Amino acid sequence: MAKTGVLLINLGTPKSPSTGDVRRYLREFLDDERVIDVPYILRKILVHGIIAPFRAPKSAKLYKEVWTDKGSPIMLHSLNLQQKVQTALGANYEVELAMRYQQPSIKNVLARMQSKHYKNIIIVPLYPHYAASSTGTAFEEVMKHMSKWWVIPDVKFIGQYFDNPQYIDAIVENGKKFNVDEYDHIMFSYHGLPTRHVNKVYEDRVCDNHHCEDEINDENEYCYKAACYATTRAIVAKMNIPKDKYIVSFQSRLDEKWIKPFSDNVLQDLAKKGAKRILAFSPAFTADCLETLVEIGVEYQEIFVEHGGEKIQLVPSLNSNDTWVNCLRDMVIKNNV
Repeated sequence: MAKTGVLLINLGTPKSPSTGDVRRYLREFLDDERVIDVPYILRKILVHGIIAPFRAPKSAKLYKEVWTDKGSPIMLHSLNLQQKVQTALGANYEVELAMRYQQPSIKNVLARMQSKHYKNIIIVPLYPHYAASSTGTAFEEVMKHMSKWWVIPDVKFIGQYFDNPQYIDAIVENGKKFNVDEYDHIMFSYHGLPTRHVNKVYEDRVCDNHHCEDEINDENEYCYKAACYATTRAIVAKMNIPKDKYIVSFQSRLDEKWIKPFSDNVLQDLAKKGAKRILAFSPAFTADCLETLVEIGVEYQEIFVEHGGEKIQLVPSLNSNDTWVNCLRDMVIKNNV
């Protein structure tokens, strides 16, 4: 039986927490036109002249806080996940890992996969919710390189799976390690996007016209905001969290024209209203990284305390949770037909 190639794709990480390596990572990441979708010249000026030079030293300090003897958390968790998915799938599959930015690059990993002459290749970005700046750019990069192959095998792209019951179950498993009743409020903090990104999903270019906070329908199923709210509804239903005890918010914004409400502002408001303990989920991040460990675990903790709160408890990301591994295994097998 011919083997099937499986390519897991995550965002990426600097090679080291040095300012130079962080600057190189930021330049590659932010220079992607699907991430900062402005005209070419303006993007070059913003990224290479302003954002990367000024942001790199600060980001390098943050990376040093989470860096381990074996490297960055997102890389370690992704490699561990790759190994566990390989074991779960067995000998008829070969599982590779690539990062959209920096190493191991999609280009180099695909070159290795090309030499294996797979009959089928399945591409699985480790992003449960579709966004042009995450799943979209990963698919585009894969197609850019595979389109140059003389022989292109059958290729399946798994675009999003926010509604996969096993993905939801894996998050719930991690959440149930904490007693929800001990917390005043539950925050579901998703990575933010510019509002214009979700507006582009629709013909009328207005996300707010499509009930994204309340339902998934034919028009909004590829809207990142709608998918995030749907994920939250599925989790709270399984955990029996009442509607007045949780909130959906968005973090990591670059400016004020991103999806609202902003997580840091939500925390300030909750603290001012008397909340002392917050349980924070981050369902868009399948591997713990700078945004979960530092932004939520450290920076948001400081903001919360400053405004009268006491403790934010971060629910760990899925990392290599066994149910998450089984979710990926079953999605791959289902698509290998």
